[in-house]
Amino acid sequence: MQKQNVQEDCRKVYRKVYRKKRQALSYQEQSIAAHDLLSVCIASTTLSQVKTVACYIANDGEINPIAIIDYCWQQGKSVLLPVLHPFSKGHLLFVEYHPHSPTRKNCYGIEEPIVTSSNLSTLANIELILTPLVAFDASGNRLGMGGGYYDRTIAPIRRDSLPTKLIGLAHTCQQTDMLLTDSWDIPLDGIATPEQFFSVS
Repeated sequence: MQKQNVQEDCRKVYRKVYRKKRQALSYQEQSIAAHDLLSVCIASTTLSQVKTVACYIANDGEINPIAIIDYCWQQGKSVLLPVLHPFSKGHLLFVEYHPHSPTRKNCYGIEEPIVTSSNLSTLANIELILTPLVAFDASGNRLGMGGGYYDRTIAPIRRDSLPTKLIGLAHTCQQTDMLLTDSWDIPLDGIATPEQFFSVS
């Protein structure tokens, strides 16, 4: 228990440090990063081949995947966004997202599409999931905001050996030497930054 408490204290420090790093980036730096990130993803991930991509709306200084979303729409790909699960606490749903999809802010102030009976997607139907993160290491370990939403939601991908690829998106300044991990942490298949791609699998 003491070891776990120490690890969680370390994570809290990491979150504070690396959130400040990404929040300190200027609007111009963010814009350039978003553009360069698309180029890296096209060159080094399965983005150009897949038909269904789950992404996110940037918040709190996260690298903005808007260029990736626009690219997917232009290429006729299905884009999904995460939505807080209304009944299963701590989990996410993935919902179809179009240029004119109605959205609303969730309890964290993040815009998300409104869930209907016809716009939900299962994990098995998603070929590529692009996740935000606070910090990462070259081994594919991801430090999130601490809520565990992604780890709980994507756990079936590893458990059921689904072919879905998991790629983290981050600014270069969010890389650290090594992250402490727990048994419930889901490793990624790779990390894409504006400057390079870290392949893990």
